[in-house]
Amino acid sequence: MAPALPPSVKVPAPDSESAVALDLRDNLSGASPRQATRVTLARDATHLRLRFGCEDTQPWATLTRRDSPLYQEEVVEVNPLNTVLDLMLRKIGKGWRKELAWSCNGLETSVSRDAAGWSAALAIPFAALAPRPPAPGDVWRANFLRIDRPAGAPRELSAWSPTCRNTFHEPARFGFVEFQ
Repeated sequence: MAPALPPSVKVPAPDSESAVALDLRDNLSGASPRQATRVTLARDATHLRLRFGCEDTQPWATLTRRDSPLYQEEVVEVNPLNTVLDLMLRKIGKGWRKELAWSCNGLETSVSRDAAGWSAALAIPFAALAPRPPAPGDVWRANFLRIDRPAGAPRELSAWSPTCRNTFHEPARFGFVEFQ
């Protein structure tokens, strides 16, 4: 069972060389996923920096066009081919509307593979998300996610803050990121 309260993490100050590491959990149960994912977070004066380290016996992807439906394959918002899906989700009635026209201006991504699986690095400009970079003590709601689709097995959704549903789109279940 997922934790009753969403998790929280403190991201070190921009002048720090430190990063924090978070392990993703099965999104439905909160248990360890079949293939682990570790996310490291750091920041500098202008960017939130994320690195997803994905254990994966057979990383795969086919989509190469930006804003393709990456959620149909293996993804952490960037797929193993370094294709990006950046969109805005807006709550409408009982569902969500995808606004693909939104772009995370200045987003930098890279992907690499090794014997253990694949990793994706993202540098997200604060300017694309907010009017100013977060000040010490600012708290944002966030979640860090992975869709794993191993050959011959059902998809697995992993999250830092499990939503306990078969979807990630539960903002009330997102964790708290406090900037130092």
